[in-house]
Amino acid sequence: MKSIPHIDMSLYGQDFDAFAQHVGEGYETNGFVALTKHGIDQQLIDNALDISRELFALPEAVKKQYHIPGGGGARGYTPFGTEIAKDAKHVDLKEFWHVGREIDGEPPFPQLTPNVWPQELPEFKAKILKLYDALDALGLRVLEALAVYLKQPRDFFNDKVNLGNSILRPLHYPPIIDEGTPSVRAGAHEDINVLTLLVGSREPGLEVLAKDGSWIPVTIIEGAIICNVGDMLQRLTNGVLPSTTHRVVNPPAPYSHKSRYSIPFFLHFNPDVMITPLESCISEENPQRFEPISSHDYLMERLREIGLVK
Repeated sequence: MKSIPHIDMSLYGQDFDAFAQHVGEGYETNGFVALTKHGIDQQLIDNALDISRELFALPEAVKKQYHIPGGGGARGYTPFGTEIAKDAKHVDLKEFWHVGREIDGEPPFPQLTPNVWPQELPEFKAKILKLYDALDALGLRVLEALAVYLKQPRDFFNDKVNLGNSILRPLHYPPIIDEGTPSVRAGAHEDINVLTLLVGSREPGLEVLAKDGSWIPVTIIEGAIICNVGDMLQRLTNGVLPSTTHRVVNPPAPYSHKSRYSIPFFLHFNPDVMITPLESCISEENPQRFEPISSHDYLMERLREIGLVK
């Protein structure tokens, strides 16, 4: 793997079966793909990145007003130096803000808690929710392709993610002052969720672990959205679709002296979905590797491992 495969999303409406094959093979081989011609307006992405820069430029004392102690970082602000990759010795060099699904009326699941919005930036809500909705819809198109690839009905995932506690995470990696720090911007990890879609980050740093044990820098064409398999989808597919280890390394100067901004969207199953390996992914060569577990129980188990839930 020299870089991750690029998937032309315009095939979705032109030749869906070919699209499903491309997506499935890309994920089965790498766990990571880059989505091109995805239909999300670049201006919408730029607006969200620009307002995120303004958010993280707010004074520390202002941002910390939006931190919810004991909330596991589910909504609002999580300060610099809080999150740590599973089994890592040093915290990640980042701060972030979590935006969840907006629900009208009584939420169907207690996990769908109200969002926290910074009063200092009245435009933040509208700009961020537009990106949330666009990435939520794009993720569902990718899941339609994967459903067909996995020999399930095309709409297999629709009622399993429509009320998922999916999270949009504006993310800031500040400039690295101490070049000798043992910490990295994001330690080697796998994502917990179903799919992750990533916008932003034109600076170098993101690397994917190849099957031969080497680290591959992710180089993508301008405007592409990186999309990778998370652990929940790996469990559902009995390991057929791998959740690939990745990291954000500290880049060389001059990049290390600047902030890095990105906005991942973590697409989740509805909290009550039982993640049970699909029969189409179980065989003599690949016997069942995972026990059934509800998506909420699995999420809580993993959040404890990375220090967001005590």
